Amino acid sequence: MALESESDVIEHGDRAPNFELEGTDGDTHDLESFDDHDALLVVFMCNHCPYVRAKFDAMNAIAADYKDVAVVGINSNDAEEYPEDSFGKMVEYVEDGKIDITAYLRDKSQDVARAYGAVCTPDPFLFENDDDVFRLVYHGRFDDALNPDDEPSGRPGEEIRSAIESVLAGETPEAEFRPSRGCSIKWRG
Repeated sequence: MALESESDVIEHGDRAPNFELEGTDGDTHDLESFDDHDALLVVFMCNHCPYVRAKFDAMNAIAADYKDVAVVGINSNDAEEYPEDSFGKMVEYVEDGKIDITAYLRDKSQDVARAYGAVCTPDPFLFENDDDVFRLVYHGRFDDALNPDDEPSGRPGEEIRSAIESVLAGETPEAEFRPSRGCSIKWRG
């Protein structure tokens, strides 16, 4: 079932909720792990969702093109009901190059997804680094390709890229909120 992100748990200018999550690289990551970046793109995602899979290339390209931006995927799905979203499978996706971003983290407790108000996968949040405090500047879709088989009218990830380029230029992104569409986060029973 497709779901749109319409959460307002955190709003423009709010601090990013902190986390301490295990990454596929074997390290534990928190917000301070990314302080050396000018911006932080947190994407609630998973392995199995066709909406997310359609954005793998866009996420990988953003991570490659913008070295001053940490692209961090967080998988909060119930891996018991959805084994393709298990930590072991996350590691496989990174090792085989399907996912090539700054960090891919596991939110086993699902507390981080709740703190951010994430509702679907993918659900991207862009934060500007304001003196080592990450503040929300954009929450919305990657581009106008809302279904897995759609092609975007511009380059993949165009809307996120525009917001990133504004942040890196010292400006506030002017993009209006356009919700992301994807699979619902698979909450534990």
